[in-house]
Amino acid sequence: MDTLILGLPVAYYIAMVAKVLVAFVFVLLTVAYATYAERKIIGHMQVRLGPMRTGWHGLLQPIADGVKLFFKEEIIPSQASKFAFLIAPLVALIPAFISFAVIPFGDSVTIGGYTVPLQIAAYYDQAGKQVFDVNVGVLYILAMASLGVYGIVLAGWASNSKYSLLGGLRSAAQMISYELAAGLAIISVFMLSESLSLHKIVADQAGGAWYAFKQPLAFVIFFICSLAEINRTPFDLPEAETELVSGFCTEYSSMKYAMFFMAEYANMITVCAVTTTLFLGGWHGPAFLPGWFWFIAKVYFLIFLCMWIRATYPRYRYDQLMRLGWKVFLPLTLVNVVATGLWVMFISK
Repeated sequence: MDTLILGLPVAYYIAMVAKVLVAFVFVLLTVAYATYAERKIIGHMQVRLGPMRTGWHGLLQPIADGVKLFFKEEIIPSQASKFAFLIAPLVALIPAFISFAVIPFGDSVTIGGYTVPLQIAAYYDQAGKQVFDVNVGVLYILAMASLGVYGIVLAGWASNSKYSLLGGLRSAAQMISYELAAGLAIISVFMLSESLSLHKIVADQAGGAWYAFKQPLAFVIFFICSLAEINRTPFDLPEAETELVSGFCTEYSSMKYAMFFMAEYANMITVCAVTTTLFLGGWHGPAFLPGWFWFIAKVYFLIFLCMWIRATYPRYRYDQLMRLGWKVFLPLTLVNVVATGLWVMFISK
């Protein structure tokens, strides 16, 4: 008879540890080589070569950058709030990683006779027929996304620098403005799926019935608002180097600066994974390839789209940023929620 811990076999806990390690390594490697890919992609779009000298076609550039940042001098401003200054990079980085706990990145695998879902915070019953996951997974992701901005605000305040403080305040205002529109955009998905469980939302999109086709306006608005929430170009006002030197991370150096850099790319990966899950069918795809392949392919396509947008559009002015969030996206998402509600009540029934 199998040993049980809290009512579950030991194999489930082994599988969960394995899933955590796989997800962590995936995000970490993607963060490292997303920096390389962005420099190469934008370079070719601008008729440049990008990194070429470190390794074949610059493939070792991320490793060289990491080694360089690791050995750079650590500097803490004399008037900074030291404790807050030190923990701010962690507060910005950790939520991006732990958001992956509820994202399904594949169907299931069989290990030791047990069916294991490819989702960290999920497990099947003993019969292997019903999956149990976090039934409010979307709310969990929204909560983690809200925590990330505290790291940026904390960094700006703790640095005791006017440029850093302005960058932190910009980030707080930007986060509030675009989180409203992003939250309202995905309400239409909840109304159609009648669930907050990411596993059920993905299951409802099987067979090509993606919510991106059913809710194209919500899909576009959510993706754009997500770019604004994670401070990606053209919404990178919190670290606008032409105005604020380097914004909230002006006073940071060495690995603390690297952690903010990692947080930006980890947030981008998380946003692309959430968009894939909510609107692009998650891991569903043609059966001749495994589900996890389609999930990764869709995430990488959206990452490429983020980089393409960065190479194409200039940075917004701050008044344009606020106007777009409050006067364009917010009304459009409210209209979309009302239209979806009417469709669910009177047409789909």
